[in-house]
Amino acid sequence: MKYYEKAKIKAVPVQDAVGKVLLHDITQIVPDLFKGSSFRKGHIITDADVEALLNLGKQNIYVAGLNGEVHENDAALRIARAAMGNGIDISMPKEGKVGFSANTCGLLKVNVQALEKLNGVEDVIFATLHTDQPVEVGQELAGTRVIPLSIDEKKVEEAEILCKKYFPIIEIKPFAKLDVGLVVTGSEVFSGRIRDGFGPVVAKKFKDLGSNITRKIIVSDEISMTVSAIKDLLAEGAQMIAVTGGMSVDPDDLTPAAIRAAGGEIVFYGAPVLPGAMFMLAYIGTVPVIGLPGCVMYHRASIFDLVVPKLLAGDTLKKTDIVKMGHGGFCASCKECRFPSCSFGK
Repeated sequence: MKYYEKAKIKAVPVQDAVGKVLLHDITQIVPDLFKGSSFRKGHIITDADVEALLNLGKQNIYVAGLNGEVHENDAALRIARAAMGNGIDISMPKEGKVGFSANTCGLLKVNVQALEKLNGVEDVIFATLHTDQPVEVGQELAGTRVIPLSIDEKKVEEAEILCKKYFPIIEIKPFAKLDVGLVVTGSEVFSGRIRDGFGPVVAKKFKDLGSNITRKIIVSDEISMTVSAIKDLLAEGAQMIAVTGGMSVDPDDLTPAAIRAAGGEIVFYGAPVLPGAMFMLAYIGTVPVIGLPGCVMYHRASIFDLVVPKLLAGDTLKKTDIVKMGHGGFCASCKECRFPSCSFGK
């Protein structure tokens, strides 16, 4: 880290700054065309730069050092390093801001309460994406900076202490790569009257999250067949089991009863999420068993996309966690789905 330990920072007229080192980035904005640094911190100002700086509206340039303060770039780096957990890369400062990006696929985790405390430190800002959403390698996640060109050292230390107390402020929990067993229920599928449209959708969703369907068993709408399929998959080493269809309250929809009969301890059946109200989560030993309603097959985003990433990231869900999903649990069914870059599940 670089500290400037001369006189208190001060501004001098551009014409008097020739030969001096620029202590901050100078941004140029061309509407709809360009926004970026015209001059970077550390640039030595020349006679030829004076006219360009004046055209950018810069009458004065900061050229002196810091005394008891930290430059905006160094402050942002210190805060970023103190806040970041696993799975994250940070950028070098640009125009005083440090960016965060994902270096692994997984579930973004933000300590929201700690983030609020950090933004309560005077002159410090830290903005993130919503917590608990899947992210991909290279995806931008957050940014931090300080408001002034230089900031009191004590404020930076205050921010660092908060980050240490609540560490990490931001991290990515990587998805476990599980062997998933799939049970497709439905007499019409079992008999061959219609093609299985559910299995391929579920298989793709798991593949996108890094897990694979190791075996699919198609059963009729009979509790005994479904129970037998679940037990076979457990015996074969399935680390998660998904059961599709038969999740409503119709008399011939027997999947919830079958999951119970197979030894499932129900965490919840029914969620305040649309689409996805008839979702079930249970455990047989340590193996999660999910009952998937038909909406998972038809909707781009559903309860599957809110719950399964959490399970793959190692979260233990309780009934209280599901109750909280009601706020943001309504999908707006946009003509062009933007999930997860939308309000669904947030």
